[in-house]
Amino acid sequence: MTTMTPTPEQLSDHTGEPRPFLNMPLTYEQARLGMAFHEAGHAVLSMAYGMHIITSEVIAWEPEPGMFAVTGSTRHQTHDTPPWHYAAQCAAGEITHVLYLMAYGLWTPERAAACAAAHDRELAIDVLAQFGYRLGRCTVPEGGKSWGMVRGMARRKVGYLWREIRTVAHAMTENTVLTGDEIAALTGLVNPPFEGGAA
Repeated sequence: MTTMTPTPEQLSDHTGEPRPFLNMPLTYEQARLGMAFHEAGHAVLSMAYGMHIITSEVIAWEPEPGMFAVTGSTRHQTHDTPPWHYAAQCAAGEITHVLYLMAYGLWTPERAAACAAAHDRELAIDVLAQFGYRLGRCTVPEGGKSWGMVRGMARRKVGYLWREIRTVAHAMTENTVLTGDEIAALTGLVNPPFEGGAA
């Protein structure tokens, strides 16, 4: 853990606004591993859907003595990714975070609610809208899907790839940052080539 606060860019959503922080009463190690599961969910589903992963990391710092904060980041490149696959990988972080709590005996309704990642949902809505796809927050828009439907898609894929997600999460909590190629080596998945040169 570092005492240096991450940059505003690391703490912002895709619109540049600060991501909300929710209190989840866990030990530092539990919270760090939970965030590693969140990012591993994004990274593994992205890779399984044919996206190139640049890096995936858990970011932890000490905002003031005796306190800690954690967040994470997964950088990827998409190329001809089906829109609903893109949306499902956005939902995967929240899904894997909740499943982590359940698998490790930490689940409570309050902790599960704190896993909600509205910034991931809003990113999916905005990206899909650019391509003419309609993703509703609570309802099913005409010709589109609801966030609940996308979460269901993600949940099925996460269940199929749980071993790979767990492997990546534990490696990430030990190493802080994993490259896409390291994730591919850990999971046996293929990290597609990066389009257009260096990251």
